[in-house]
Amino acid sequence: MIIITRTKSNFEREQLLAPFGFKGGYLDELWQVAALLEGQSGFRSIGLGTQSVLWSDAGVFSEYSQAAGNSLMFMMTEFALKEAKKNSFENPMDLLDQLLPLVYEYGKKITGNPKLRMTFALNALVAVDNAAWLLYCHEKGIGNFQDMIPKNISPALSYRHDKLASVPLITYGVSNQDVVKTVEDGSFFLKIKIGSDPDRDGDQEKMLNWDKQRLSAIHEALKDRITQYTENGHIPYYLDANGRYDSKDRLLRFLEHADKIGALDRIIILEEPFSEDYKIDVHDIPVRLAADESAHSDKDVEERIDLGYGAIALKPIAKTLSMSFRICKVAYEKHVPCFCADLTVNPVLVDWNKNVAARIAPLPGMKVGVLESNGYQNYSRWNELKSFHPRPKASWIEAGNGLFTLDDEFYKQSGGIFEASEHYVSLVK
Repeated sequence: MIIITRTKSNFEREQLLAPFGFKGGYLDELWQVAALLEGQSGFRSIGLGTQSVLWSDAGVFSEYSQAAGNSLMFMMTEFALKEAKKNSFENPMDLLDQLLPLVYEYGKKITGNPKLRMTFALNALVAVDNAAWLLYCHEKGIGNFQDMIPKNISPALSYRHDKLASVPLITYGVSNQDVVKTVEDGSFFLKIKIGSDPDRDGDQEKMLNWDKQRLSAIHEALKDRITQYTENGHIPYYLDANGRYDSKDRLLRFLEHADKIGALDRIIILEEPFSEDYKIDVHDIPVRLAADESAHSDKDVEERIDLGYGAIALKPIAKTLSMSFRICKVAYEKHVPCFCADLTVNPVLVDWNKNVAARIAPLPGMKVGVLESNGYQNYSRWNELKSFHPRPKASWIEAGNGLFTLDDEFYKQSGGIFEASEHYVSLVK
């Protein structure tokens, strides 16, 4: 059993280059959290997490100021660390089972929201969970990500990519010219946010019309572009609605428009079109729907797959690595593909995500793996954040021509996640 004897945490506020729009809202900073766990052996591990209140629970984001929402989530991280000192654990997944119910109930209390989304608690636990994995690996003599994967989950993570498509994020405010430039700079797999609230009045018809116009403009600009990394040779569109559509009928109207303009077969994934409580059968939707925010746990994933969802967005950097392992196992056993999505995390966390993405089989229609990474597009001091990575000059850090290249060194070093970052260590000395 592993016993935690001391804990500590801290955070940094990271400004974004411009307001970041999705779920009908906008944020302009993200908090980077460092959590320290010390075991009986005296070894100290430091796990990182990026907080995204808007993604985790848009209701909390709208009810509180941006700083207050982040403060509430950080209080949940602190609470988790205090509770962790009361518990021993065999492995980090056991620790998550102990902490998640407590942190979730505490979160409902301090936010005053009895319907708080579970992802808010999971997001608060990412830094703690990452620290627990590093402490566990040290105590068990494990120094490689592959050896860290539980044996019953390893079949789901047995692939070994040498390339991953670097997926940029196209938010509401990105101009069509910039979309074209992104492709000309090498990107060939685009994540496009839909579901805008153009007049901030919640009008769903205005949202639908905006989405139609947005897709038409992007498709007109990219329809003749080709790539060698997809089965059909076209640039694929990964649309993310973040639960903004209120009905299947409205979504079908959007997809009818996509079909009319010749874009339907370019939509490789349409992620989270409905709110998580809108549980309807989607087997008749003519594109592959992916579950993200609604897939809090492995049980949620089973339910979504039964409803007809054909892909699962893994977010080790948003829902904890422990929960992502469980989610990946269920999807694999149900023959449903997974992919790794971003939370606009810092470069160290990109490589936690990259370790998972590197081991997932390609999405249907793709010849390479995929990894969404948009921090470079959004953080004011991205280059400085890269310098905090233990291996800032490593070949796998930067994407080139739309691809992360994963060589033997990446796998040998596990993307550098087992090495301490001096900067983040200094936050919790």
